[in-house]
Amino acid sequence: MFWQGSPASRRRAPHFSPGAGERTAHVADDRRPAPADAVAMTNSPLMIETRGLTKLFGQHTAVTDLNLQVPRGCAFGFLGHNGAGKTTVIRLLLGLIRPDQGTILIAGRRVADDRERVLARVGAIIEEPHFHAHLTGRENLHVIAAVKGGEAETRIESAVARVDLNARADDRVGTYSQGMRQRLGIARCLLADPELLILDEPLNGLDPGGILEMRMLIRDLVAEGRTVFLSSHLLDEIEKTCHEAAVIDRGRLIAQGPIAELVGDRGSLEERFLQITSRMGGPS
Repeated sequence: MFWQGSPASRRRAPHFSPGAGERTAHVADDRRPAPADAVAMTNSPLMIETRGLTKLFGQHTAVTDLNLQVPRGCAFGFLGHNGAGKTTVIRLLLGLIRPDQGTILIAGRRVADDRERVLARVGAIIEEPHFHAHLTGRENLHVIAAVKGGEAETRIESAVARVDLNARADDRVGTYSQGMRQRLGIARCLLADPELLILDEPLNGLDPGGILEMRMLIRDLVAEGRTVFLSSHLLDEIEKTCHEAAVIDRGRLIAQGPIAELVGDRGSLEERFLQITSRMGGPS
């Protein structure tokens, strides 16, 4: 059954192992406070969890009481019309802006307790990745690795190979296609050996070949045991790529669960999305 409706009809989402297809899509509504020792938790089945997450910009409420649950080891789609609040949520998850209310946990640890430590193995691309156009792809990665320190330098060659940029790694980034820059952006993320990758609209502007390459790369990253949180408005690609998804509309989470359960009998994710959201589209 696909759940939506009034708060009285909502129930807490069960924790589950990735791939548990029988779990019902639902709207979560958990306002209980996090346990006092949450920062010490490391074996949570959820990679991302938000509880009552709310963000205001002046008089405008961008995100309202968001209770999001993203399991470990899956590709998770984050869906919404332009202006629905997707990028605001991503910035909150990464600690780039602070919530007005609520809690964010990554792998069972509160981001607010120790942002640097909690996010140490999180890689992210917000909108299009930016690089020094006059440097080669490999040189850009060396610059980033020098800033990151630790073992980042030793991961450059494996990251380049992982995103299939060996043939162009010594060309200037200014000559790269958008798809190649997106792949280089993921290589940059891999320098931290991330457990979680957060990708904001990584398919924008890609041609069909580039979309296929990105889809296969995301699948491979999940096969390695990583979690990929993917924001996109390309619903057909989300349906092909992701195991689970959540839908946000006007800053509110209105549904989340396995793709098959979200689609139900509507035939496609796009049809279901348009049915449950409040409008056919809107301004950014």
